[in-house]
Amino acid sequence: MCHVIVTCRSMLWTLLSIVVAFAELIAYMSPDWLLGFPRSDSGAGVDPGGYRPSLGLYSRCLRVGSRGVVVSCGPYAGTFGEVASGFWQAAMLFLAAGTLVLGGVACISVFSMCFQSIMKKSIFNICGLLQAIAGLLLMVGLMLYPAGWGSEKVIGYCGPEASPFRPALCSLGWAFYTAIGGTLGSFLCAVLSAQAEVATSSDKVQEEIEEGKSLICLL
Repeated sequence: MCHVIVTCRSMLWTLLSIVVAFAELIAYMSPDWLLGFPRSDSGAGVDPGGYRPSLGLYSRCLRVGSRGVVVSCGPYAGTFGEVASGFWQAAMLFLAAGTLVLGGVACISVFSMCFQSIMKKSIFNICGLLQAIAGLLLMVGLMLYPAGWGSEKVIGYCGPEASPFRPALCSLGWAFYTAIGGTLGSFLCAVLSAQAEVATSSDKVQEEIEEGKSLICLL
C-alpha cells in the first residue's frame, strides 16, 4: 500500500531540490556569464554610457543594425569544438553533468512523498548522496570557467588585458552568481535530505501508518 507522507522537512527538501535544478539549468543556458566593457552603438571604443554585450558559455548577446537598437542573442559556437576555450569546454561538461544529476533528483523528489525507499535503501539518502556529487561536479566546472578568460573570444569582449582568472574590463553577470548559488544549494539539499529521512521515519509517522492512514501530513 502506498502511504503519502508529507512533512515540513521533506517538503522543504523537495521544493529546494526543484529550485536548485532549475537555477542551474537557467544559468547554464544564459548568455549573461560575462558582461563586456561598455561601448558605443558604433562599436568603437569604451563608452561608459553605452551598452554592454554579454557572453555565456556557448552563447552571446550583441546589438546589431546600423543604429544598434536590436539585441541579437544566440549561440556563437556552432559545434562543441567552437566553444571559446578548452577550459570552457571542460567546464560545460562538468556543469552539464551536475545539472543533469540535479534534474534527475528533482524528478525523484516529487515521488518521495509516496515512495520512501528503493531496493530497501532510503530514497532520501540516495538522493542526498547524488546531490553532493552534483555539487562537486558543479564546483569543478565553476573553477574551470575563469581559467578560460584568456581566450580570443573573451579578449574581444573584455579587452586585451583579459587573462585567466582576470576578466579585465568585463564584470561577472547574474548567471555566474546563479550557478554559484545553485552549487551551494545542492550541498544544502544534501544536508536537508538527511533531515527529510528522519522526519518521514519518525515514531509519529509509524503510529499513523499502523492506524491505517494513507495520507500522513505532519508539521
